[in-house]
Amino acid sequence: MSRPIPLSVPPLAERRPTISVHHGVARADDYAWLRDPDWQAVIRDPLRLSADIRAYLEAENAYGDAALADTAALQAALFADLRGRIKEDDSSVPAPDGPFAYATRFREGEQHPLIVRTPRAGGPEAVLLDANLLADGKAYFQLASAAHSPDHALLAWAADDAGSEFHTIHVRDLATGIDLAEVVPHTTGGVVWTADSRAFFYTWLDDHHRPSKVLLHRIGTEVVEDVLVYEEPDPGFFLGVAETQSKRFAVIHAHDHETSELRLVETADPLAPPRLVAPRFTGHQYDVEDNGERLFILTNADGADDFKIVTAPLGEPGRERWTALVRHMPGRLILSMTLYARHMVRLERENGLPRIVIRRLADGAEHEIAFAEEAYSLGVVDGYEFDTATLRFTYSSMTTPTRVYDYDLETRERVLRKEQEVPSGHDPSAYVTRRIMAPASDGELVPVSLLHRADLVPDGSAPVLLYGYGAYGIAQPAAFSTNVLPLVDRGFVYAIAHVRGGKDKGFRWYAEGRREKKRNSFTDFVAAARHLVATGYTREGRIVALGGSAGGLLVGAVLNLAPQLFGGAVAVVPFVDILGTMLDDTLPLTPPEWPEWGNPITDPAAFEAILSYAPYDNVTARSYPPILVIAGLTDPRVTYWEPAKWVAKLRTTKTDGNLLVLKTHMEAGHGGASGRFEALREVALRWAFALRIMGLA
Repeated sequence: MSRPIPLSVPPLAERRPTISVHHGVARADDYAWLRDPDWQAVIRDPLRLSADIRAYLEAENAYGDAALADTAALQAALFADLRGRIKEDDSSVPAPDGPFAYATRFREGEQHPLIVRTPRAGGPEAVLLDANLLADGKAYFQLASAAHSPDHALLAWAADDAGSEFHTIHVRDLATGIDLAEVVPHTTGGVVWTADSRAFFYTWLDDHHRPSKVLLHRIGTEVVEDVLVYEEPDPGFFLGVAETQSKRFAVIHAHDHETSELRLVETADPLAPPRLVAPRFTGHQYDVEDNGERLFILTNADGADDFKIVTAPLGEPGRERWTALVRHMPGRLILSMTLYARHMVRLERENGLPRIVIRRLADGAEHEIAFAEEAYSLGVVDGYEFDTATLRFTYSSMTTPTRVYDYDLETRERVLRKEQEVPSGHDPSAYVTRRIMAPASDGELVPVSLLHRADLVPDGSAPVLLYGYGAYGIAQPAAFSTNVLPLVDRGFVYAIAHVRGGKDKGFRWYAEGRREKKRNSFTDFVAAARHLVATGYTREGRIVALGGSAGGLLVGAVLNLAPQLFGGAVAVVPFVDILGTMLDDTLPLTPPEWPEWGNPITDPAAFEAILSYAPYDNVTARSYPPILVIAGLTDPRVTYWEPAKWVAKLRTTKTDGNLLVLKTHMEAGHGGASGRFEALREVALRWAFALRIMGLA
């Protein structure tokens, strides 16, 4: 930018036209220059950003601050409200493991967690790690993981201090509380300990931020001595390492969004060659557990789109040796499987609602755990122990705070271990949660979960915050969130549109919302909005669309598709230049994303399909509602220039005078500001924006 501009005037990014041609189609991009040529260095060190790009982003931040200055008091009130609803001196339910029980705890007034443990035989709590001390003086800090060794003597912990998701692993001696000298950089953050507690497996990130190698690090050695366990040759596959519940195996998993391939390494013999479970073929996804005698495999092979469970011998796990255990039932999606010494637990979803099913391995007897509310969320909590008859699970609904239960898998006794406290008070009867079905144009019924005050009368006047995601098969749970309550208490209806692209109604629901059928995600969201109007909750122009990442793509697409429906939009790290990103195979996530969206480099049909809905490419001279856009400079998932380019193009193209704000976190990435209170400030900003544009500020 050549000269300062008044804060009351929105900044205009310089237009530097570039033309690219793909499949005979010329694509103009006036703002490609906002991508720093050394972006890989920038996500590691934000100070490396080019001066002209920094000037533009900071001008946008300054303009946004000025444009929303009249909401400062409202933001402060919302922040106080949000903070008042979380228990500051909170802790997780301790998870037993041998002689200790481990937990995560927060102290009042502090941003980051403590990792603690207590002797099960009795004794004082010991603080193993205080992330507040580690974060002190840093603009950004995020504790990614903390895993104790099997002998309980060491703690491997990993953190990111830039927001770029390059995690560095450290090892702490729990007897002294001092970190050892070794430091393992450029990792995904997770570790799997070997059985002897003297080494761990981890996943290394290359310079393109792709997880491409699993290595073994031996305590007390240099990183350059780490042993390569497996290297993934296909840049289109993610790589990671986990462990089975029995802890007998480290599981090396290679996968994209539709295909997986697993290898096993005995944690007692970490230098043994990884054992392939089943070779990859396109469309086959599977996961594995063991009970010490056989492998249990959750698979979608042989047309089992909603998954089935088979078993196989440990020594010969190939498909030819698979034996059916739980058959495939279309429409009953098996989400996950957890194996204990004598029981198998699976989390399922049918008709949009979850349930937990317990199977006794000795005789195959099954029973289930389910709840009666119209919309609710269930989750299985992974514990440390394998030889146990206790399952820990969570339950919540949009009106019911999260409850943690311990459940006896044999007696079926259910013990409430914790109920989420809301210090400022919460009366579930003051709210109503419902699930309605919105008819789509092709006859499908789109589930919509609703939360509003019990005294709200649906007279067509209520403002609605409509949230959506619809990608990667990720379902959106109808779970409790204190964050939405300040908005609901101020008169909003909060709604979740369970659009195609997620697995809310099984695998078919996902398949109908990706690649060449991606447009269904957007039309489903529009159908949900129209149904909220038709059922008397609201009217056109009183709906605020909200989405983040791939949900931000959804927001951008529906603003092009039906802008008149929406009175505003909040797009968080929005994936809005999807075509530009999918055409660049040097970006961190592009090759692994092609199965989800299509490969526009090699496939003309995929190019045309993505071009038809890509928000950045489809900005036109029309009126758009007020929009708040949030980005992160060090974001490796949705790079900062996508939202920056989108806003720059909207500014010069749209025909209205409605508010358009771009807020870029200059020292954070995909997850926004670090620290539990700083994250609430961003929520307060979103809600203040929504309240203002709906005339409720």
